[in-house]
Amino acid sequence: MGRRLVPLTLDNLQDLPHRCRSCVFWELDPVSGEAAVAAGTTALEKEAWISAVLLDWGSCGRVVYIDDVPAGFVLYAPPAYVPRSTAFPTSPVSPDAVQLITGFVLPGYQGQGLGRVLVQAVAKDLLRRGFKAVEAFGDARGEQPACLLPADHLLAVGFKTVRQHPVHPRLRLELRSTLSWKEDVEMALDRLLGAVQKEPALRPL
Repeated sequence: MGRRLVPLTLDNLQDLPHRCRSCVFWELDPVSGEAAVAAGTTALEKEAWISAVLLDWGSCGRVVYIDDVPAGFVLYAPPAYVPRSTAFPTSPVSPDAVQLITGFVLPGYQGQGLGRVLVQAVAKDLLRRGFKAVEAFGDARGEQPACLLPADHLLAVGFKTVRQHPVHPRLRLELRSTLSWKEDVEMALDRLLGAVQKEPALRPL
């Protein structure tokens, strides 16, 4: 079984799950997001966002393939490129951190350690670029609306709460800790990136 991990670009954006390649929940502010949905331009907005981040900042995602079939992805960027992050009550993300935006391992490929592979790839990339940590806005209700990762799953893989909130806590993972992860975190990461995601509801938080 061949496994291949590559940066996310405009060329392989179409390999993301359909709902993810045109989702702009994080990429636009609430008002602009609603307008894009109404105009039917979310796919174009997603492409424009990926293009802008690649040009201005560099790689902002990873896609993993099994035997040349896309099996999962992860998306990340500094909060300055993530307009929705300012809508959260626990913002802003720390100055030394990059935001883990979202990620997903497709059904059928979960349980193979791909979650760990993706997150460690992010960690190596960001450490090389001088960042110390990744932070994420979690969903403490277990509902995972609008591309939010479950807070309990983030905690299970080593994230620590840096700003508590009953609904949307902000959590942080020190990047160096990911490089020495053992296999016992694979199951937790599969739960984190393999949780069923609902269709995002573009509404103010």
